[in-house]
Amino acid sequence: MATHEYEVEVQLAEREIIGRLQALEPTRRQRVLRKLVAAALGSIPWVGGFMAAAMAFREESSQLGVDSLQRQWLEEHKAKMETLWRDLARLTARLDSFGEELTQRLESEEYLALVRKGFRIWDQADTEQKRGYIAKLLANAGATKLCDDDLIRLFLDWLERYHESHFKVIREVFQHPGSTRRDIWAHIHGEFPADNSPEADLFRLLIGELSQGRIIRQHREVDYQGRFLKKQKSRSDSGSGTGVMKSAFDDEEAYELTELGKQFVHYVFSEIVKRIGEGPEPTSTAA
Repeated sequence: MATHEYEVEVQLAEREIIGRLQALEPTRRQRVLRKLVAAALGSIPWVGGFMAAAMAFREESSQLGVDSLQRQWLEEHKAKMETLWRDLARLTARLDSFGEELTQRLESEEYLALVRKGFRIWDQADTEQKRGYIAKLLANAGATKLCDDDLIRLFLDWLERYHESHFKVIREVFQHPGSTRRDIWAHIHGEFPADNSPEADLFRLLIGELSQGRIIRQHREVDYQGRFLKKQKSRSDSGSGTGVMKSAFDDEEAYELTELGKQFVHYVFSEIVKRIGEGPEPTSTAA
């Protein structure tokens, strides 16, 4: 056999061996995503118990009654496990689509810590909508470093603390900057209840909590250095003798997102994070 032919055969054999090894050994990106899934599963206390109970149930099912407490527990957690796998599959698929340049970020302990915290909150979430927000935040946090991880942890705290009623108000202010409380209520609910109604009290609470949390604020003018200007008192502020307090559905004060609130919206409601100020605002928001 000629030397050249021998070298060609050796190269082909090497390629075949390498190909087989690669088929057996997952890529670095696959290992990273598996590590991410392990971090998420490890943060949820009942996952290990579910797997152990499922194995025990299969072994002892012939001795257990159909309506046993163990069976009911397994059935309930089986549905939740399927939801968990679905959301993890969506998250890893989205992260896998971002490209190899993000691999270092995804396998960093800082990002894995966000995943653990996020899925602990995911486990306690009451609605599919909130679980979707958490998954979107984690995906966007893996794709960009628009803001510090400390802020991502703050956003996760907000997702844990606030409810769909809060998020409706945030979306309205995001989609319609400068809306008054009357505008916000009209877009969400339509008819206006009395100011002394439970609905009005709840609305005051929502606006107050989001304002105190520094997500929304009343519109303020700023100077060229970004300093807020003091508001000039209007005649209505000085008291014109109306005899009534300001309505929960006031139509004078305009509301807007704070800069922190804008970043929260970009991470949680947007499909693709864009750096604030670059191009148009994202139009895709969570339902």
